Amino acid sequence: MSKNVKFIQGNEVCVEAALYAGLDFFAGYPITPSTEIAEHMSLRLPQTGGKFLQMEDEIASICAIVGASLTGHKVMTATSGPGFSLMQEGLGYAIMTEIPCVIVNVQRGGPSTGLPTGPSQGDVYQARWGVHGDHAIIALTASNHQDIFSITVDAFNMAETYRTPVILLFDEVVGHMRERLVVPEPEEIPLVERLRTSVKAGVDYHPYLPREDGRLPMSDFGGVHRYNVTGLFHDMWGFPSNNSGVTHGLLRHLVDKIKNNVEVITRFKEYYLEDAECILISYGSSARSALHVMENRRSRGDRIGLLELQSLWPFPYELVRKKCANAKHIVVVEMNMGQVIRAVKRAVDHPDRVVLANRIDGFFINPTDIKNILRLIQGKGV
Repeated sequence: MSKNVKFIQGNEVCVEAALYAGLDFFAGYPITPSTEIAEHMSLRLPQTGGKFLQMEDEIASICAIVGASLTGHKVMTATSGPGFSLMQEGLGYAIMTEIPCVIVNVQRGGPSTGLPTGPSQGDVYQARWGVHGDHAIIALTASNHQDIFSITVDAFNMAETYRTPVILLFDEVVGHMRERLVVPEPEEIPLVERLRTSVKAGVDYHPYLPREDGRLPMSDFGGVHRYNVTGLFHDMWGFPSNNSGVTHGLLRHLVDKIKNNVEVITRFKEYYLEDAECILISYGSSARSALHVMENRRSRGDRIGLLELQSLWPFPYELVRKKCANAKHIVVVEMNMGQVIRAVKRAVDHPDRVVLANRIDGFFINPTDIKNILRLIQGKGV
């Protein structure tokens, strides 16, 4: 059987993967460098029977997908930094009301309107802490088109499994570059479908009563069950409550359903970590340069390895600690002033061994930038 091979942009890969995962509703507003997602979606989604809406802004976009998800659809929106800022209140609402949805943020330079066409990875902390209040979040990323496809499908599967928003944190480089994609065959990647309640019409339905496995069956809003949805702390019927036991239990549930499944959620790739004296840790497009440096140094006999993180939140502290236990040097490669490096330093046994290789000038971090840091480490005998 011949393979379905495409040569397309990363943003277009995200669209094709979302359709593979069962997306049938998209609402968004164009913004560089994510605009191609909306453009390609406007063409492809109607071809599969789905609905595409261009909204008046990003606030309306996330509110639209939240509403559509409640009625039983798999949903997604896409934006970049400034639009992602506008979505934070809607994102918090989706977290509190446990509504499955996928939000794509193709990062660019910031703050404010910053560098619309320049690459950056400066929204890592915003993805984790942009929403006010205590909460947990899932944020995934990828460095190449094949992984963009699989990680996008993972995002939809996790959204449905944990009844939560999932953020796809890509960047301008992977979004705009073109490379080969082999589209998986139907059913090659398992899909998680919406878990719907078995409670019949006319029987008391509890929209926020978890099963023993922690999952919450849903009933399509506007269907056979009438129930309340609110961003306030609420009881198992969905009605507002200020009872201390109810509020404490709900917040613990919202956090624990993700925190307690870190190992299941974690996605990563590793290269030559078994004997590595120096470990590069990277993610997104930066990992491409890190991989190049690792392969180049390996060919010269250097014991260097790479840990590519594909799930940034919840951060895999225990994984990073174990993988880096025997490393003499740990170099975090990212395009910001040091966001993932903070989590890495918290994770490892010897944070003094962790250094940063970065760029913040709107240009892609290249292998030479990383090699300069390695030379500096070697020169100081660190």
